[in-house]
Amino acid sequence: MKGQIIKIESTLYTVKHHDKKTLCVLRGKFRKQHILPRVGDYVVFDEEKKVIEEILPRKNAFERPFVANIDLAFLVTSVYMPDLVPILLDKLLILMQNHQVTPIICVTKMDLLSKEKKQAMSSFFSYYQKIGYTVVYNDELDKIKKLIQGKTCVFTGQTGAGKSTLLNRLEPKWNLKTGEVSKALGRGKHTTRTVELLSFLGGKLLDTPGFSSLELSLKNEELQDAFPEFQKINCPFKDCTHTHEKECLVKKQVNLKIILESRYQSYLQLKEEVKKK
Repeated sequence: MKGQIIKIESTLYTVKHHDKKTLCVLRGKFRKQHILPRVGDYVVFDEEKKVIEEILPRKNAFERPFVANIDLAFLVTSVYMPDLVPILLDKLLILMQNHQVTPIICVTKMDLLSKEKKQAMSSFFSYYQKIGYTVVYNDELDKIKKLIQGKTCVFTGQTGAGKSTLLNRLEPKWNLKTGEVSKALGRGKHTTRTVELLSFLGGKLLDTPGFSSLELSLKNEELQDAFPEFQKINCPFKDCTHTHEKECLVKKQVNLKIILESRYQSYLQLKEEVKKK
């Protein structure tokens, strides 16, 4: 029988098949092969013996948190207290793309900005829409709900960005306080690395403390490909690094403000990070 692991506690795996949950153990062969299932894994299990027999191929997998098969990641991005950090946003976008996860930029706290700053932020996020990313605002609840339908989602972002506030508005009965997703579900605050997959608005939500590992396992050329606006530009040199070359058309577009300056700075910073590895 096929099911999905929705929770792992010690050596016990909660496997969901339709609306039924079965507490399973792992067949010994997996431990010998040093293979560990993750929350989100689709598995073949013996319902009578309550044993996981096979782990089915994954769409993606993360180490921290130890999860698999995520479809969507809502990158909850505050523009005020905490202020926007472009490099963090760009790094999360690339991390998700690299794992075949569709990133959704979800902007919060726009209502706390002055008229001038609001216009500047609107222009900033319009750029991301222009280069192909989906951007939603935290008051666009219907749009967010539609995106969640039938998908396995995670909400991540800076502490204080407004994840709990947003989730409260999507599901008022949770009545969450900051950092208390698990408490509303009767499990207390996150004091361990327990992760659970929850039914949520017709889709699934990974209840997780967030992504504590943001390391990018990329080569230089893969990093360049991770910036969609760079791909549309044909520099005179095929192996152009978009750094020191005088004839680089990417740098020219940055100077002409066609490419966002912060995006280019993110590229340079991440390039150094990749180089150090």
